[in-house]
Amino acid sequence: MIFAWLACRKWRLTKFQYAPEKYPPDLFNYRIRQMSKREVVKLAIEDKRGPYVPWHCGLTVEAADKLQKHFGREDLDRVLDNHFVKLGSDIGFFTALDNDRFRDVFGVVWDRRVDKDIGNVEGCLLPEPTLAGYEFPDPLDRHFFEGIPDKISRYSDCLRVFKIGFSLYERAWTLRGMQNLLMDFLVNPDFVRELLRTIADYNIAQVNHALKYDIDAVYFGDDWGQQTGLQMGPRIWQEFIYPELKRMYAVVREAGKYVMIHSCGKVDELFDDLIEIGLNCFNPFQPEVMDVFDLMKKYRGRLAFHGGLSTQRTLPYGSVEDVKRETVELLEAGREGGYVFAPSHAVEGDVSLENMLAFIEVLHAQRGYKEQ
Repeated sequence: MIFAWLACRKWRLTKFQYAPEKYPPDLFNYRIRQMSKREVVKLAIEDKRGPYVPWHCGLTVEAADKLQKHFGREDLDRVLDNHFVKLGSDIGFFTALDNDRFRDVFGVVWDRRVDKDIGNVEGCLLPEPTLAGYEFPDPLDRHFFEGIPDKISRYSDCLRVFKIGFSLYERAWTLRGMQNLLMDFLVNPDFVRELLRTIADYNIAQVNHALKYDIDAVYFGDDWGQQTGLQMGPRIWQEFIYPELKRMYAVVREAGKYVMIHSCGKVDELFDDLIEIGLNCFNPFQPEVMDVFDLMKKYRGRLAFHGGLSTQRTLPYGSVEDVKRETVELLEAGREGGYVFAPSHAVEGDVSLENMLAFIEVLHAQRGYKEQ
């Protein structure tokens, strides 16, 4: 009888996630069991309780290799059952050079002899504080978008996240050099404003095209922090970076999509400003530099978090039981919503296979998850 009733009253199902107290428990539980991963993540971002805490876990090349060998599979998103499908190119496309070096679409050369994932910037494309003679790449290059329909189709149950890495400050210093850019904030402020505005215009053009697809969020990557605070300090961040973030975030929010950011380090002093201009979800949420449990409580209903499992201490140096205990604590803190689990950064190669399997096991053992 209950299924016949549901068949003719489908329009009421979406209300169960918002007001379960109005409906019989068995009816509410039926709706919860039918949720896709995409729906579960949306509940979490909107600070609503779902059937379990969702997750999306990133891996470096070395860590991914360990898991691929263990499981005998290449598609680790399916093995982990990650809840996002990543669209776009994230940090861009690269042309292989010699000696483990790669050139990105902006012309920056990355040396990956040590850091196998991104690398270290080689040289300086803008040796002088001017854009004269430098041409930005095409933000609408087909390579950024050609795989989107296929990935959405293959991962239709996941949250569709269009990613732009090095989205402002990081893109600026990779072109100009970090030391040069930090000095430019003080001695060449007009150049910095022009550079950041041009980068933001590039991103906005790419976002506007991405919004033609059925995406759910735009995920900007831009590291502002170090272990003890902002690299450039709050005054400079407010003067130069904040206005361009406001422009970029507005395009996404006006389209009815989520704004998500990744910014490493201790940047929690910026949370109120970021919420004001439209941020929905913050990553990587590092426990080494901020009190993640206190921040979950403080910003409940205002900002969701993605990350939290220590990649500087627990994962590389803790025991299997340490990893399981910290994972359980984070899941318990995030049960009511406002939280998407992950290690606080892409898992590094110095993390043992056993410790990676430990948090995966806890995630997959959550009550409510296997009922999906």
